[in-house]
Amino acid sequence: MFSRDKWNEVIESLSSNLFRTVLTAFGVFWGIFILVILLAAGNGLENGVKNIFSGISSNSMFMWSQTASKPYKGLPKGRRYNFDLDDVTSIKQKVNGLKYVSPRNQLGGFGGDNNVVRGLKNGAFNVYGDYPDIQNQEPMKILQGRFINQNDIENKRKVAVIGEGVLSELYEIDENPLGTYVKIQGVNFMVIGVYKKRGFGGGNAEEDQKQIYTPFTAFSQAFNYGERVGWMAITAKDSYSVTNLKEQIFDVIKTNHKIHPEDDRAIGNFDLYEQFSKIQGLFIALNAVAYFVGILILLSGVIGISNIMLIVVKERTNEIGVRRALGATPWSIRGQVLFESVFLTLIAGMAGIAFATGILVIINFVLPEGGDIPFANPSVDLPTVIIALLILIIAGLLAGFIPAQNAIKVKPVDALRTE
Repeated sequence: MFSRDKWNEVIESLSSNLFRTVLTAFGVFWGIFILVILLAAGNGLENGVKNIFSGISSNSMFMWSQTASKPYKGLPKGRRYNFDLDDVTSIKQKVNGLKYVSPRNQLGGFGGDNNVVRGLKNGAFNVYGDYPDIQNQEPMKILQGRFINQNDIENKRKVAVIGEGVLSELYEIDENPLGTYVKIQGVNFMVIGVYKKRGFGGGNAEEDQKQIYTPFTAFSQAFNYGERVGWMAITAKDSYSVTNLKEQIFDVIKTNHKIHPEDDRAIGNFDLYEQFSKIQGLFIALNAVAYFVGILILLSGVIGISNIMLIVVKERTNEIGVRRALGATPWSIRGQVLFESVFLTLIAGMAGIAFATGILVIINFVLPEGGDIPFANPSVDLPTVIIALLILIIAGLLAGFIPAQNAIKVKPVDALRTE
């Protein structure tokens, strides 16, 4: 219930020594400011990483064959083997919960020989033999033309989708590549599309644009790969975890190629879902650190407010004695001290939140939109603000508890004698 007298008393008490009150409140202001900024920075880092990897199917793994490290069923240790299309069929049939199983073959690459020629220009590029599903597993934007489709696979069409980096190296500026031919290790492929990938930063960002995609069947026929599969990109359905399905996939490969069931070194893999889970755990840890550091700094401010309230109670001992003599209950005395403590804490904390919000608005205004830096839209959501306010209220109550207890311990007779 609103009481003008109570509010006047609070304002008069806190403004009697305004400079002291401001200095004391600054500890809470700074603590909540640091808490909000740290949480916003953690969210900004998480948003930036998610933006960079947007479009990629994170519930995926990549798998390739290695050397068998154990003898099995008369076959020697150290033997080499290759995946084939029968493995792809077996995995699709025997492992429930998979969304895409994309076999791939690959030629060339950065640092290798020039394997692609067009006219008088040539270059060393990664050339992939793929199925259309690979477009759903890698972030890619088609700038011109189209991507490979099922008809290309069935008819073994020698067509290619090139990256922006390939376009800039093999073609003149503003030259239309669609319908032209590039020669890959002596075999002509017609260009049907141009793609652009989101860069992931680091040394591979430029190389991601220097790749060529061809139909798996045409690639195998042109370069004599037959049924062989170099490696696979496997994606699980949303309700499944590819990490949990991984062992079932390995068991299928081991059975098909007579590999020892305990030979874990015979199959190489990179579990993208597992890596994303670790990154997600890192963000949770960063938020925990933010709360820990912010609350510690806030605690120092609470201690300052508790000290100032002890001084205020000491200065108002005579007043408290008069109020007790006139019939004020211990709860009314305690409530007044706690109310003043919570009020001061909330005012300082809200000022800290407002200042932090202003800083975040400026940062968001300065940050470039759509960049590849792993930091974007640093902000805090409404539940976080509500949690901060609850922390402030609890902090205010803690700050005023000891001074309030001291206030009600004062005997009216002793308080009236105080000068």
